Amino acid sequence: MALRGTKALIAEHANLGSPTRNLVFALAFVGIVYIVSTTGFVAAGWSPHDAFYMVTLTIFSVGYGEVHPINTPWLRFLDEATIILGCTGMIMFTGALVQALSHYQVRRLLGIDRMEKQITGLSGHAIICGLGRIGLQLAKELQQANTPFVIIERDAAKIEDARQMGYLCLPADATEEEALHEAGIDRARVLATVLPNDAANVFITLSARNLNPRLEIIARGEVPSTESKLLHAGADKVVLPTHIGAERIAEMILYPYTSRFIIQSEKTAEAKRSLREYGLELEAVQIPKDGELVGATVGEAERRCDGSCFVIQIDRLNGPSLTHPASDEKIEAGDTVVLVLRGNHVSAGKVFTACRKVPKARTARFGVRS
Repeated sequence: MALRGTKALIAEHANLGSPTRNLVFALAFVGIVYIVSTTGFVAAGWSPHDAFYMVTLTIFSVGYGEVHPINTPWLRFLDEATIILGCTGMIMFTGALVQALSHYQVRRLLGIDRMEKQITGLSGHAIICGLGRIGLQLAKELQQANTPFVIIERDAAKIEDARQMGYLCLPADATEEEALHEAGIDRARVLATVLPNDAANVFITLSARNLNPRLEIIARGEVPSTESKLLHAGADKVVLPTHIGAERIAEMILYPYTSRFIIQSEKTAEAKRSLREYGLELEAVQIPKDGELVGATVGEAERRCDGSCFVIQIDRLNGPSLTHPASDEKIEAGDTVVLVLRGNHVSAGKVFTACRKVPKARTARFGVRS
């Protein structure tokens, strides 16, 4: 509740305008009243010192008495105008001063000044727009990789969670260009907009591309049809979590032996991670007893995949492991074949897991003569 109250106070200050700007405006207003009123009293025959002293007493409502008799209509009008405008100006000045003091106290309390200094010192960093499930996981991965990043999030509860985890989080709306400027978009290397709203991601992509043409933009899309819109808006890469999740589950179904194969060797796990950086995948599949590829050569199996895979190892069911098998090496039932895949992993998996089609028996028809 306290955090929400503080956020409301900051929002109220933002609606009223910049505290420093309001303070300068109030001072300028009071200064103009001082100059005009003092000039008016001097024009009535008073000395500059007496005129300035009279204006000071009037504006601050001290009431020590009149320096000279105010006995003409002009002096009375000038004195009344000074009272009204001067007191109004002092009220404005006092309010602006209180606003400025409370504003900067709140900023210090929340560490906003320190955060802005840290953001100003960043260069070549990443900007994460949105701290949902994907944004939070992305932040964890970047922190583990010691990659500097800034999160833009407007939800107060998520901001508090991010700060407790030590993340640099900017309380703002990522769809506003001012927020992107505050996050240092002109110095950033990459921006990832991972909001669950496709329209917001498209808008952020457009703004980010306009603000920094050299920026790498990675955008999240919920609906496959949004991918083209994001690319057209300026995104370099588009990630469809639902599509990726479904594809990954399909891979687990097609390649159930991959995890067992990778667990056996840390070197193999490292190779899988390295290949993924180049858009390749390392998978292992076991050939069924009635598989279509039983008896086929390695070269023939690779041709059936249309170049989307190549065999790097064959583990015989009751025999040795063949590393870099020759193209004329035959595949046997029960072999665990290790593949490097590119493109559509699902279609390649179907080639190695497909079973032979049993031909339908033909029914003979006999005619009976009477």
